[in-house]
Amino acid sequence: QVQLVESGGGLVQAGGSLRLSCAASGRTFSGYAMGWFRQTPGKERDFVAAIGWSAGTTNYADSVKGRFTISRDIVKNTVYLQMNSLKPEDTAVYYCAVEIRGRWWSVIASQYDYWGQGTQVTVSS
Repeated sequence: QVQLVESGGGLVQAGGSLRLSCAASGRTFSGYAMGWFRQTPGKERDFVAAIGWSAGTTNYADSVKGRFTISRDIVKNTVYLQMNSLKPEDTAVYYCAVEIRGRWWSVIASQYDYWGQGTQVTVSS
């Protein structure tokens, strides 16, 4: 059983930075993709970024390109989301997810198979 545990969320001022971590366990993730999504109350879960576990190929939502960076540590089985130049509109619960077919280009939440519990990110203006 895959388990994903996010950490690193919190309150930050606009223009600041945060780094989210997602510790994965339960199986070998070679060939999988890992993604980050975010959700605000009453809205759907939106794609933020994804990475192919083996090759490290990345994909980003247009709204975060140039500000966020996704990376992974294969030894630690951990994926990161470095968030810089944060804006109030980045405020959301951020979720880590696993896509077992390795489709790092997938931006659709329903195509991801396992999810973490989420971590709150709040950006004040």
